[in-house]
Amino acid sequence: MDTNPQEEKNFLDYLIVLLKHKRKVFFITFGTALITAIISLLVPSIYQAGTQILPPQQNGTSIAQIFSGTGLMSMGGSILNLQTPDDLYVSLLESRTVLDRIIDRFDLLRIYNVTVREDARRKLLGAVHIIADPKSEIITIDVEDKDPKRAADMANAFVEELKNMKNGLALTGVGQRKLFFKKQMDDAKSALLNSENAMKAFQEKTGLVEANAQGEAVIEEIAQIKAQIAAQEVTLSVMKTYSTSSNPEFQKAHDTLKGLKVQAAKLESNGNFSDSGPIIPTGKMPAIQEDYLNKLRDIKFNETLYDLLSKQYEAAGIEEAQDPTIIQIIDRAVVPQRRARPRRSLMVMVATVLGFFLSLILAFLFEYKEQITAEPWYDKKIDTLKKHLQFRPLNKG
Repeated sequence: MDTNPQEEKNFLDYLIVLLKHKRKVFFITFGTALITAIISLLVPSIYQAGTQILPPQQNGTSIAQIFSGTGLMSMGGSILNLQTPDDLYVSLLESRTVLDRIIDRFDLLRIYNVTVREDARRKLLGAVHIIADPKSEIITIDVEDKDPKRAADMANAFVEELKNMKNGLALTGVGQRKLFFKKQMDDAKSALLNSENAMKAFQEKTGLVEANAQGEAVIEEIAQIKAQIAAQEVTLSVMKTYSTSSNPEFQKAHDTLKGLKVQAAKLESNGNFSDSGPIIPTGKMPAIQEDYLNKLRDIKFNETLYDLLSKQYEAAGIEEAQDPTIIQIIDRAVVPQRRARPRRSLMVMVATVLGFFLSLILAFLFEYKEQITAEPWYDKKIDTLKKHLQFRPLNKG
């Protein structure tokens, strides 16, 4: 079988070049590997610890509805554009509130050697990697740090701070209703205390202890009906956040409210308090009696309203306790035994390969330079090149 002499010659020429410059190839390759190894030893070791959690899933209530009244609008409008509950929890983990708590908890201003909190947040965000798997709905939190124990503690701290933030924000629909009822209940309690203080001051001033039983009974009945109306209006306001007016439950609550308003109107039209006979001076009886009954009405109204809202708040609390909204920890972060970075052996291996190829290129460049400088025309062309590189002043004609 015939072979091509030219191909054998070319191959031999390449081999001769490599063998001729073998010392350069060796020292460049070895030097690159050695320098890389020294650099890898000088780079501080970085450890990575990770934890995995399974966040609760929302049922029925959209994320936008939940956050419409929680105060999270200040975190940026983008949070309302999240598509899944996992996206929501990832954004909470990366929120300024959680980051600041981690910074304060681990004294990261000192560890990161910064004085501005924004710089610490930026470095912390660079050290934490939060990934949500859309298929399994598992969120992975990986934290990198020079101290392996601190890396594990910080990863677990992110989960703890997420739980604390979740409990304070009421991220579920039932939690939001509970929060709403709590605010209304606190307002009713404050109004009740004010009305009781007003009655006490009135009694101390006038000496009036009580009006006639018939007037008090009507006042109490009207106050209770109005309190039920107020409580029903609160319920309807809550239902509007997750239901439409065509919902049967909403229609039923609306009809109940209309019935209560009809009852209140009838009681007010039939009420007659002119025949009361409190134990007060006869000349002051009508005016003082009316004032007393108004204050009594306020007390009964606030008492009944507070009681109704308390029951609704307790019911929402029971419903929230039964709602599966616990953040489940699949794997807690443990102290890593091996560093994540730098991967010294890989760095040296890659540098060795790159150094070898670089040495090959340089070897052929050196060979080309030797060959071209040996040509008889080389010196002449170099002289011509130098001549054209010189700048001469223009001759003035």
